[in-house]
Amino acid sequence: MAPTLPPPRRGQIGVRTQIWPEYGGWVTTLRTAHTCDLDPAELRAARALMDEAFDGDFSDQDWDHGLGGMHALVHDESGLLVAHGSVVQRRLLHDGRSLRIGYVEAVAVRPDRQRQGLGGQVMGALERVIDRAYALGALSASDEGQRLYLGRGWQEWKGAVGALGPQGVVHMPDEEPPLLWGADLDPVHELLVDWRDGDVY
Repeated sequence: MAPTLPPPRRGQIGVRTQIWPEYGGWVTTLRTAHTCDLDPAELRAARALMDEAFDGDFSDQDWDHGLGGMHALVHDESGLLVAHGSVVQRRLLHDGRSLRIGYVEAVAVRPDRQRQGLGGQVMGALERVIDRAYALGALSASDEGQRLYLGRGWQEWKGAVGALGPQGVVHMPDEEPPLLWGADLDPVHELLVDWRDGDVY
């Protein structure tokens, strides 16, 4: 069972409360915070949510990819974490330019609260971070999540993708293309993302 935390205090910077009349007046609190501002209990709750939402198919390496940036956390009135997502900084090489991008990771909603607008609430907060802090956004979508992202205006990259690996450029013709936010890039030129252990995209 996921740990329950005291709900964030209303009126704090980065905290927004929302009432959901379509779900019986259910109240949620959205908080945005950097990894360094989350205490160990909050991080454990978010990690446990990943296991629950992805049915155990979310590795420690996947979790590591979502740390070091800004988190969006949605709690119910009891303090239970019901949704989470994060955006971290990465570098994208395109047509001779190095772009500082916000890469979305670890987006999840509790299984019993899915299809209730919480994923959109999380993404709205992360898109705001991207709009204000990065040249563009990118993410790798699951089959289940792609509909949410495309419906919000994310666009599928139509060009080739690769990575700048330890030994140089690695072309990845079989890689699923990322979805991009706020991008106006020419698909004639390959996208090269910075290297990392585990899934590169």
